[in-house]
Amino acid sequence: MSFPLFPTAASTMATRVDALLFFLLGVTVFFVVLIATLILVFMVRYRRRAPGERPPAPRGSLPLEVGWTAVPLAIVMVIFFWGASIYASLRRPPDDALPIDVVGKQWMWKVQHLEGRREIDELHVPVGRPVKITMTSEDVIHGFYIPAFRIKQDAVPGRYTTTWFQATRPGTYDLFCSAYCGTLHSGMVGKVIAMPPRDYEAWLAGGAAVSAAEAGRRLFEASGCPSCHRPDGTGRGPSLVGLFGSRVALADGRSVVADEGYLRESILNPQAKIVAGYEPVMPTFQGLFSEEDLMQLIAYLKSLAAPAAAPGSAR
Repeated sequence: MSFPLFPTAASTMATRVDALLFFLLGVTVFFVVLIATLILVFMVRYRRRAPGERPPAPRGSLPLEVGWTAVPLAIVMVIFFWGASIYASLRRPPDDALPIDVVGKQWMWKVQHLEGRREIDELHVPVGRPVKITMTSEDVIHGFYIPAFRIKQDAVPGRYTTTWFQATRPGTYDLFCSAYCGTLHSGMVGKVIAMPPRDYEAWLAGGAAVSAAEAGRRLFEASGCPSCHRPDGTGRGPSLVGLFGSRVALADGRSVVADEGYLRESILNPQAKIVAGYEPVMPTFQGLFSEEDLMQLIAYLKSLAAPAAAPGSAR
């Protein structure tokens, strides 16, 4: 039975992460061998041969001092900038990335595609297209970890975190929880199924389900939100049309970007950031919506694009 030393490299970032790892291993092995060899050589060459023997007084060497300071500094700087480049790439999903929502729960992964398909402990993705994972947790911290893609991101209760990857080869890959999350932590495993784009589209169309945005719209209307958040801005609350991604002026003089975290906080704790020009009259929905409900509501709010400017209007 074969036992691979490293998991399969099946994403665009995997080769970059592996290259840095092998560089670190190479540097480590080189200096371990060098230092061990020098220790042995010095033990033999400079051993005391007679009881009265005394070594000569050491003399300073400026080139030696500069050398063993400059060389480690150069190596550390290479490692730092190389690692920072990989980290920055992992933290910035491409603009055309396919968005997928994931919720961690003791002890399972719940996945929701924006088109409506849902999965538990499985994640279907297309090969050759970047995928952005937005995740949270219903209970404790979980670690979303796909070894073959070389990605790991914590799913934290009460906030959204993101990661992304682009699968490079079809196949089925392991999905683990990398943070100890309770008694059945070892059983919180799943599979990532990377499929050719045509097969993925066929799989996606095979389930009869409403999209996340449509499910969010139904929740929005069933909760009475349209009575205050009117599209024309005449309600007791601000209009939500074109809100996502825009900058919002607050009553205390600050301004914030309306991202996923802001929308989530505004639903669960609406008094935290009051929009300028409006009264703090919105009730909290804490405990009334599940994490899946919140993600559906946010998907709906993202879909409320600002109306296009009329032809010939001033810019």
